[in-house]
Amino acid sequence: MNNTWLLYIAFAAVLVFVGLYCLLSMRNLIKLFIGIEVISKGISLAFVATGFAKKNILVAQALAVTFIVIEVSVVATALAIIINTYRHTRSLDIRKLAKLKG
Repeated sequence: MNNTWLLYIAFAAVLVFVGLYCLLSMRNLIKLFIGIEVISKGISLAFVATGFAKKNILVAQALAVTFIVIEVSVVATALAIIINTYRHTRSLDIRKLAKLKG
């Protein structure tokens, strides 16, 4: 391992912690979704950085591309759920979701 790998992993950890802070402090569904996306970008960076450090960049890039492809389908589904929630409650605040109980 070298200093470049540590720099990449540190930046990936910063991205993950910023995303976690966003998840814990925000109440808007869109902002929560952006926090989840920031976490996923940090994980993707950690994949590529580890592959670079282990001299196995092709496997790391394949993992990152697969992760991104799966993430796109999750993004589409999550945005559809957020849009339907907004249409039902006329708000993006997560405290309003308590009214959706059966």
